[in-house]
Amino acid sequence: MAVIDEKLDDVYAEVLHRNPGEGEFHQAVREVIDSLGPSIAKHPEFTRRKIIQRICEPERQIIFRVPWEDDRGEVHINRGFRVEFNSALGPYKGGLRFHPSVNLGIVKFLGFEQIFKNALTGLPIGGAKGGSDFDPKGRSDQEIMRFCQSFMTELYRHLGEYTDVPAGDIGVGTREIGLMFGQYKRITNRWESGVLTGKGLEWGGSLVRTEATGYGTVFFVQEMLESHGMSLEGRTAVVSGAGNVAIYAMEKLIEEGATVVACSDSAGVVFDQAGIDLDLVKQIKEVERGRISDYVDRRSGATYKDGACIWEIDCEIALPCATQNELTGRDAEKLIANGVVAVAEGANMPTTPEGVRAFQEAGVLFGPGKAANAGGVATSALEMQQNASRDSWTFEYTEDRLRQIMKSIHTACDETAKEYGQEGNLVIGANIAGFERVARAMVALGLV
Repeated sequence: MAVIDEKLDDVYAEVLHRNPGEGEFHQAVREVIDSLGPSIAKHPEFTRRKIIQRICEPERQIIFRVPWEDDRGEVHINRGFRVEFNSALGPYKGGLRFHPSVNLGIVKFLGFEQIFKNALTGLPIGGAKGGSDFDPKGRSDQEIMRFCQSFMTELYRHLGEYTDVPAGDIGVGTREIGLMFGQYKRITNRWESGVLTGKGLEWGGSLVRTEATGYGTVFFVQEMLESHGMSLEGRTAVVSGAGNVAIYAMEKLIEEGATVVACSDSAGVVFDQAGIDLDLVKQIKEVERGRISDYVDRRSGATYKDGACIWEIDCEIALPCATQNELTGRDAEKLIANGVVAVAEGANMPTTPEGVRAFQEAGVLFGPGKAANAGGVATSALEMQQNASRDSWTFEYTEDRLRQIMKSIHTACDETAKEYGQEGNLVIGANIAGFERVARAMVALGLV
């Protein structure tokens, strides 16, 4: 790890003391604090007003019981979370994740990242995250409905289009958003479509929202490459994951002339030298809800390896789009040895600090998640705009707005890195640019 500026060492020590056992949250805070020394030196008012300490402490942490009944009549108790981290720039905004791994530390790490990601979009949204340790895999539609209704029965009182606007994340798609919105409407007797994003198109959703995180990650890669006189055309790419983000990252890579040769899920890796058949992946994952291993049964020439590491495959573009800390320092060294040119994080914090350092030292273009995968929340904010104006935009118009937002994010990160003498270091650029936008708003709003 880098050495923290001595002015911030006590701040980080306080975070560790106040939040024991929350490793992912500690990692996220450390990654940001490592970058902020030059900013607080330039802006001493941030230190006087204890902006960093205030950013590291959520404005509100909500933990609640979620009781529900399965199809056999057995009662289950899950735990729900919503961490409303920072609202200096606008209402809390961030997804809900349903996965057995969800705990308070995970939600806090995701919410902390969301503060800076949302700030980088330039849109008026604060940072939050939430979810539950409920596992939707293998559950019937009726069980999913009962859980979502129970979850929203508690959460609804903390939400509102001017207060907190959740979206989906892992395990929460249009189906789950619909069920939660239905319960919210039932309890409040209000058709407040701006209270959730990621909705179905027939009832207030936005075109491009499904594709947004994956598309946005590829737009960010294009900006990184173009700033160095390169393009995606003819490049070989690998994308970890086979969920929403990975699928639409692959779609946009293919549209832009790259060849995606591998993707994965939690069980293993598919390699297809001729290029991944995206329609087949969509059929397996989106329609059949199957495993990526099913791909090789229908595609000659493709291979599947159970438990394999996707980062061992030769590529020029690597997009980690699965989960946190999936790409280690050792993985980074393999990618570097095999000629990787650019890496962009489609997931939240998927690269370990050792991996990030290896890429930077090797001169690999690296797009951190809070910048590269901000397309999802940016399009959620565009959905909020459409809901507020009772309007609906075309796919082409919304995609163009997304492309421009990702371009502006890259520009902000690149120019901030140059301003602080770290040209090319988009990690420092993203951290400082996002932090300063939030910090200036917090100073303006006073001690709240």
